[in-house]
Amino acid sequence: MASFRRERIANLIREEVSRLILRGEIKDPRVDTLVSVHRVEVSKDLDTARLFVGGFLDEAALETCVEGLNSAAGFIQARLARAIQTRNTPKVRFYLDRSIEEGFAMNQRLKELGSETSDGEVSKAPDERTDSSG
Repeated sequence: MASFRRERIANLIREEVSRLILRGEIKDPRVDTLVSVHRVEVSKDLDTARLFVGGFLDEAALETCVEGLNSAAGFIQARLARAIQTRNTPKVRFYLDRSIEEGFAMNQRLKELGSETSDGEVSKAPDERTDSSG
């Protein structure tokens, strides 16, 4: 039950903060509207929320945007208090989410390894290989 509540609050936080960013309600010039909230982790006691953000910007612009979001954390928390309506609103902290870039890099490495191992051959799955018994 508690994990369901944390998940529900995390989703509400993600939706509300995404809405604030998209509508440009965060007036800090460092915050770009092309940034999105990828994931929210709420602590078990609902005291803190870690928001992981990313977007299609370069690394320096994303880091600047995270600084702007952390600077506006008080404003964002006040807006969340109205939206969530719980006794205590989690304190928000923003982090740069590098999982998408890491995923792209991993895919690229796998493609490179696949092309190195094939060397002109098409590798087959174990069940596709010719079977001498049948």
